[in-house]
Amino acid sequence: MKKLLSTLIAAAAIIVPAAQSFAYTVQPGDTLSTIAIKNHTTVQNLLNLNPQISNANSIFAGSNINVSGASNVSSPAANTSNVSHTAVSSYDRELLAKLVHAEAGGEPMSGKIAVVDVVLNRVDSPEFPNNVHDVIYQPGQFTPVQNGRINNTPNAADYQAVNQALASGNRQTHSLYFYNPTIATNHWLDHLPTSQVIGNHVFKQ
Repeated sequence: MKKLLSTLIAAAAIIVPAAQSFAYTVQPGDTLSTIAIKNHTTVQNLLNLNPQISNANSIFAGSNINVSGASNVSSPAANTSNVSHTAVSSYDRELLAKLVHAEAGGEPMSGKIAVVDVVLNRVDSPEFPNNVHDVIYQPGQFTPVQNGRINNTPNAADYQAVNQALASGNRQTHSLYFYNPTIATNHWLDHLPTSQVIGNHVFKQ
């Protein structure tokens, strides 16, 4: 009997740490978006893994969430595609949707798609990093990354813009830059050729 009890205790000692290794403890200031980025997954994947989370915008420091499915999504480091409009991961799509939500939330659909095109054009350009994550997080490039607004929850229109941009055979714009001249504090882009003006954004080559 003692031998059997010892065996069960030893088995439990092996099983428990394995289960705990899939848990992430929420830190102060964390959002599902930042946790998804840390674990190379998506907000939707985390919600699927954690049915106890009823509100994606309300998680509490100290609570544990399951991140065991993180490995199902390719990490930004592994994603070095030159983006052929199809070869992007679900992680990339969510990052693009976040950028659209932050940069072009109030813009028409054509303006949202053009923002995605700018990122894809940069991935293709030798002047910028060669993957979606590194283009978006390149220091000093996108204001929402600097002020934290990139950590948002995209809506259906944001994803629609991403999907349309990726599905299109031709990009709506060949621009590498865009800005809102009425609120921009730095106008160094003014001297570049203008390719399009959509809503409040001016797109530059």
